[in-house]
Amino acid sequence: MTRPALPPARLAGADILRIGAVGLRARRARVVLSALGIAIGIATMVAVVGLSTSSRADLMGRLDRLGTNLLTAEGGKDALGQEVKLPKNAEAMVERIGPVQRATAIGQVDARIRRSDVVPEDQPAGVTVQAARTDLLTTLNARTSNGRWFDRATERLPVTVLGAVAAERLGITEPGGKIMMNNRYVVVIGILHPVELVPNLDRVALVGFPAAEEYLGFDGHPTTVFERSPDASVEDVRAVLARTVMPGNEGSVKVSRPSDALAAKAAADQGLTSLMLGLGAVALLVGGVGVANTMVISVLERRQEIGLRRALGATKGAIRLQFVTESLLLSALGGVTGAALGAAATATFAMAQDWQVVIPLWSLGGGMAATLLIGILAGLYPAIRASGLHPTVALHAT
Repeated sequence: MTRPALPPARLAGADILRIGAVGLRARRARVVLSALGIAIGIATMVAVVGLSTSSRADLMGRLDRLGTNLLTAEGGKDALGQEVKLPKNAEAMVERIGPVQRATAIGQVDARIRRSDVVPEDQPAGVTVQAARTDLLTTLNARTSNGRWFDRATERLPVTVLGAVAAERLGITEPGGKIMMNNRYVVVIGILHPVELVPNLDRVALVGFPAAEEYLGFDGHPTTVFERSPDASVEDVRAVLARTVMPGNEGSVKVSRPSDALAAKAAADQGLTSLMLGLGAVALLVGGVGVANTMVISVLERRQEIGLRRALGATKGAIRLQFVTESLLLSALGGVTGAALGAAATATFAMAQDWQVVIPLWSLGGGMAATLLIGILAGLYPAIRASGLHPTVALHAT
C-alpha cells in the first residue's frame, strides 16, 4: 500500500524572522560593518533633506517677516558713464504712485570717518556715510540693537546711527561714544541690528538729511529710494517706478527687489540639495553592494547548514526566504540606524543655527523604503544560489 506524500513543511512568519536573526547574530562584526554602509547612505540622505528643508523654512520665515514687497530705485550711469543723481523730490514722486504705501530714501555723503582725531586722515575706518530719513527703519522692517533711531529733533543734530559692521570696525559697542566725520565729532546714538534686506546698510554711518546738509555739505540728492506696496501691486509699481523717479530718463534708474536675493539663495540651496542627495544615493548603493557581498560569503560558509536543512525537508522556497529575510533584516538595521543618525544630525545643526527643525516624514519613509528595496535586491542572488545547492553536495562541503 502506497503512503500519501507528506506536504512540505511551512514556516510561520515569526519562525522566518527568528531563523534570519540567528544567522545575523552568529556574525555580529560582519553584520555591523555591512549595516554601517547602509546607515551612512541613509543618514546622508535624511540629513541633507532635513537640513535643506530647515534652511529653506528659516529663509521663507525671514522673507515673510521682512516682506517681499520692497522695491528700490537707484541712480545708475548716463550715456557718458557719469553717475546720475536722483531728483531731490524723488520720494514725493514715488508716493504719488497709487498702490505705494510708504517711500523713503538714503543719500551718499562725501565724508571721511575716523575713530578719533589721533587717527591719521589717510587711514579711514572703511565706513561710508549715508543720509537717512526718519522713516527708513519702518519701511525696511529694520530695528536698532542698541540705542535709538532718529526722530524729528535728532535728525538735525550732529549725531549718527551705525550699522552693525560699521560699529564693529569703529570699536563702538554702545551709544554715547564719539567718532569723527571729516573734522567734526559726532555722537553715536544707536547701533543697527543687521539689516537683512539691505546688507549694505550694515557698513555705513547714518545721519539725518538736515544734519548732513548743514554739517557735511550734503547736496540733498537721494542715492536710493525705497518703497513698499501691496504684494499684488509690486510688479505694477515696478513697471512704472523708474520713469516716475526720472521722467524721460528712466534708463538711468536701476529698479530691484531686495527679496529676490534671498529667494535666489533658496533656489541655490535646493540645487545643492539635489547634488548631495545624489551623493547619498551613491553611498546607499555602496552599502547595498556590501550587504550582497556579506550574503554571498554567508552562503559559501553555511553550505553544510543549508544541506542539513534541505535533508530534513526544507524546501528551496524556505531556503530562499531565509536568506532574503537575513538580507532584509541587515538592511533594516542599517536603515533605522541611519535614519536616527540623520535626524539627530539635522536637529543638532538646525538648533545650533537657530533654525526651525524640519525633518520631512517622506525623507524617513523614503529612506526606509530604499533600504528594504536594497535588502531584497542584495539578498535575492545569494538566496537563489543557496536554494540551488543539492543536499548531498552541500553536506559534503568543507
